[in-house]
Amino acid sequence: MNLKDIHSVYFIGIGGIGMSALAKYFKFIEKNVAGYDKTKTPLTESLESIGIDIHYNDYMGSVSKEYLNPKNTLIVYTPAVPKEHSELCYFLKNGFKVKKRSEVLGIITKDTFCFAVAGTHGKTTTSSILAHLLKETGTPLTAFLGGISEDFNSNFLFEGNEYSVVEADEFDRSFLRLSPNVACITSMDADHLDIYGNSDELKKSFEDFAGKIKPNGKLFIRKGLPLKGITYGIEDDSDYCIRHLKIEHGTYIFDLETPETSLNGVKFNKPGRHNLLNALVAFAMAIQAGSPLNRLVDALESFKGVQRRFSYQIKDDAFIFIDDYAHHPTEINAVYEAISEMHPNKKVLAIFQPHLFSRTKDFVADFALSLAKFDSVLLLDIYPARELPVEGVNSKWLLDKIDNKNKKLVLKKDLIEEIKKQKPDVLVTMGAGDIGLEVSLIKKEFENAI
Repeated sequence: MNLKDIHSVYFIGIGGIGMSALAKYFKFIEKNVAGYDKTKTPLTESLESIGIDIHYNDYMGSVSKEYLNPKNTLIVYTPAVPKEHSELCYFLKNGFKVKKRSEVLGIITKDTFCFAVAGTHGKTTTSSILAHLLKETGTPLTAFLGGISEDFNSNFLFEGNEYSVVEADEFDRSFLRLSPNVACITSMDADHLDIYGNSDELKKSFEDFAGKIKPNGKLFIRKGLPLKGITYGIEDDSDYCIRHLKIEHGTYIFDLETPETSLNGVKFNKPGRHNLLNALVAFAMAIQAGSPLNRLVDALESFKGVQRRFSYQIKDDAFIFIDDYAHHPTEINAVYEAISEMHPNKKVLAIFQPHLFSRTKDFVADFALSLAKFDSVLLLDIYPARELPVEGVNSKWLLDKIDNKNKKLVLKKDLIEEIKKQKPDVLVTMGAGDIGLEVSLIKKEFENAI
């Protein structure tokens, strides 16, 4: 398929973080762009604000006529959309070019020097750091991100089309549509077992992804993962390594060793060893674009972060409020460790919204162990996303397994009053569902109280 022959692009599930980045891209290159989504959100409103028409009812009568010509219209859909969706069924039956988001990303990036970031955790932060580093060093790139970068307030960046930065998503094996020049794998923890069945199949999929790298390309692997590649780590014998790490006023300061040189006094301002590893591999990848090391060091220090990735909403001596996308036990552990490192001896209240019935069922014991570490825990109902309920799998079931006296189920409408009752030093909200919509309400309430 040649994108030059496409005049109109219609998205089914346009409000997803990955889908909306693609929608912005096609709008930027002056295609007609419209779409459907189930719910109006800040993301869909941002798309509407740049002239993209969106409707919220699954009804072909709502689709404008310029998207009904199969010869010059591309239909992009997300796997989260049910197969019986009437608009999707219509386009499939009537000869339209219908492609998944991952296929379209592959088409857009195939003629660029493509950087792909894979892993069950850390994709969005790593790709956002990489995009920031490349932008700050003058690299002509296009970036499609899975979160809103606080550096350019978007999940899409266009500075040219010679290079591209994409997240290589393992869900539904989407990343096998890519053929990157440089890639990294940050982690391979078991996840998406509703797709893969077991962790061995997930591992095989990552091996297949590694095989997609172009000839003479490079693969960066976090030290300890069971794959061959250029390694990175902290205080070990990795090819790219952080040494002499210390913390001053909430900033990491360290020496960064590459196979060719050692850089002293490098600074990075996002908390958590997991974020430090993300920064390290982004730095290593950016070197492959020929970016000057001194400018990369400055750019790394200036990275602001990604919305909902250990994002400080309130940072005051009396009260700290952090919001994070963590939705897997490994990610919750990383959040706990980062808080413990940056804010030791503080009373921490964790609010968690489980994401997917299947993930809750598959990792319930690990979730219970991770959440039990906090001083107190509030659980919201499970966010179902694309799934139907599973009998016996609910937040009460998870709550009963958490070995912590200070635990409770809450409704969203009662969150603020419950936080006031508990009076934590540090509050952290976590989850990949719609808990993010509560963050501004909580922030507003407690900013006024300080």
